[in-house]
Amino acid sequence: MLYQALTSGSFLKRISLEGKMLSNLRIFAVNHKKISSLHINNMYCFRIRASLKRIKPHVPLGKNYSSLPGLIGNDVKSLYSIINPPITKIRNIGIMAHIDAGKTTTTERILYYSGYTRSLGDVDDGDTVTDFMAQERERGITIQSAAVTFDWKGYRINLIDTPGHVDFTLEVERCLRVLDGAVAVFDASAGVEAQTLTVWRQADKHKIPRICFLNKMDKAGASFNYAVESIREKLKAKPLLLQLPIGEAKTFKGVVDVVNKEKLLWKPNSDDGKDFERKPLLEMSDPKLLKEATEARNALIEQLQTAIHRVTLAQTAVPVLCGSALKNKGVQPLLDAITMYLPSPEERSYEFLQWYKGDLCALAFKVLHDKQRGPLVFMRIYSGMIKPQLAVHNINGNCTERISRLLLPFADQHVEIPSLTAGNIALTVGLKHTATGDTIVSSKSSALAAARRAEREGEKKHRQNSDAERLLLAGVEIPEPVFFCTIEPPSVAKQPDLDHALKCLQREDPSLKVRLDPDSGQTVLCGMGELHIEIIHDRIKREYGLETYLGPLQVAYRETILNSVCATDTLDRTLGDKRHLVTVELEAKPVETSSVVPVIEYAESVSEDILKGSQEAVENGIHSACLQGPLLGSPIQDVAITLHSLILHPGTSSTMISACVSRCVQKALKKADKQVLEPLMNLEVTVTRDHLSAVLADLAQRRGSVQEIQTRQDNRVVVGFVPLAEIMGYSTVLRTLTSGSATFALELSNYQAMNPQDQSTLLNRRSGLT
Repeated sequence: MLYQALTSGSFLKRISLEGKMLSNLRIFAVNHKKISSLHINNMYCFRIRASLKRIKPHVPLGKNYSSLPGLIGNDVKSLYSIINPPITKIRNIGIMAHIDAGKTTTTERILYYSGYTRSLGDVDDGDTVTDFMAQERERGITIQSAAVTFDWKGYRINLIDTPGHVDFTLEVERCLRVLDGAVAVFDASAGVEAQTLTVWRQADKHKIPRICFLNKMDKAGASFNYAVESIREKLKAKPLLLQLPIGEAKTFKGVVDVVNKEKLLWKPNSDDGKDFERKPLLEMSDPKLLKEATEARNALIEQLQTAIHRVTLAQTAVPVLCGSALKNKGVQPLLDAITMYLPSPEERSYEFLQWYKGDLCALAFKVLHDKQRGPLVFMRIYSGMIKPQLAVHNINGNCTERISRLLLPFADQHVEIPSLTAGNIALTVGLKHTATGDTIVSSKSSALAAARRAEREGEKKHRQNSDAERLLLAGVEIPEPVFFCTIEPPSVAKQPDLDHALKCLQREDPSLKVRLDPDSGQTVLCGMGELHIEIIHDRIKREYGLETYLGPLQVAYRETILNSVCATDTLDRTLGDKRHLVTVELEAKPVETSSVVPVIEYAESVSEDILKGSQEAVENGIHSACLQGPLLGSPIQDVAITLHSLILHPGTSSTMISACVSRCVQKALKKADKQVLEPLMNLEVTVTRDHLSAVLADLAQRRGSVQEIQTRQDNRVVVGFVPLAEIMGYSTVLRTLTSGSATFALELSNYQAMNPQDQSTLLNRRSGLT
């Protein structure tokens, strides 16, 4: 079937092929003067972002494929084989890195070379596939993780591009939870940076095998040896050099394949980097390169590819590749390395799979809100199969819902499919009560059967886990917010609309907390940083059409106590003809180990019979009292509450017990010596030698503590701690001090006690005395 453009100025915007059309894929020729040839992607859905006004590199004239791009031979056999490839051919991978290391650019090149896109998107132009939110395109950063599915040489790759900014660390965390492997991208001129350490630790926590890609080899100051050494020293990882660069910075023109003893050279006149040549390394022409490649090759063990795959899975070493995504060099070998060395889903062992015996078991790891479709839930399928109109059971919410439609994710485009099997990442429509971290199974009876199998297994191994703990897949740890501010609608009539918008945004982003201030009745937004709250505010305006007003940004302090105190309280109420009488005696004391929730203990004098019916009410009372401290109304931490006596009148309600215990805890906290805790941030500032003294002087004024000053190529890296309250608006000040040449990265370290003078100043400011 051949379509031709009707006019010379027309161009193709979108082609979507479904069903039987897959078996009859043809080359569409569209105005051969503008676009030489267009090949239908094997994923039967792609989009062309071409414009006559803006020239983008396209497929070279006259180039023809004997098979579809990204496939060897003619692998497309049927719609079913495309949607459900063999599990050994699936790779679920994420791209993670420090901000501005080139994750999104690398993703964009991967999609182009696999045949999913027909033009090279650019972060600076705001036309990349995975950064599709308006806020991402304006700022040139990734805010939300985005999933794309494509094929490469017969392998199905589900790729997730993650954010690098510290405010969106949760996005990286919840994606790593469901991935089988990851590509860590490094800026070759900087090596390991602050956020690189954070995402590496997250990958360690989930035991994710990974490979390293040293990007920006063409950048001024790029150093392959420096970057490799920083991986070895800072990440404590063993690098396996699979490639060596040919030239660095301006002279970078290709890479040496150490495994095959070949050099890959990209043609300087190739606009899109699709054309490169492989040449064997010869002693005559490349004696130095051959010597280096031989030394690096000897460091690898025999049976190379199998061995590299094995040590990558065991996480005893990390393969290292290099290239320049922006200059279109080194991306195709990276794709080959992903398929060769990162694991398929069946190579990752999950203990819980044996309990489900092939029944459906999936984890919901992300929720998006679509105006037309409603909530879209991203799921990783661990076992079984998902189909449209399938009723599924949510173990966390203890409810049954029906999946109305099933989609394959292509960033902001989604393709409807008839089924999806284990190992894949699916996008489901119709689940209205499912949230991030929920475990999804086929039915309640399936969950109970799995629980019985887990129980039998646990008895054999003498484990004491509850059924629910065994069945629930580990969800996502949600960090505590460090910033908060009030948010108000333009009028009281718009308050329900604001509440709805915030409810939807909270389901999408669990790190966003919303609470009601009990004194003023205002809605309070709690977030991970200045940028996080700014993005939420912008999304409410754009997506929900509400012009809201934000109060001043405030730091989320915590409180604790310094000594042990005892308190007694009695609550005596008569409601109707029923008397409620509670007498409580308890002790509050500080604990050395850091604990966000209060440690609850019971003295031997407390009767077990009384506790049996009232323990839940007692603990609810303690928890509610510790939500607001006596100094600033901030949460109490590092406190242990011991209940010494509980006397109840028969028929006393649990609500009265909770109220009395809560009042007694508050009384004890007020009597104790109190301390304010402030969030302390890890700070890393990269600055030139000329501006170093000005940066250090400024940090001293901000109560900063410098731990060390490292050397990174021609720059200096200042590593230290600084209170969060002192660092608000720091980016503007740093730009002014260094003429825009410095960069900085922040990460929450811990909560630290304020000194008495600073605490007194803070309390006076809060009470309006200063």
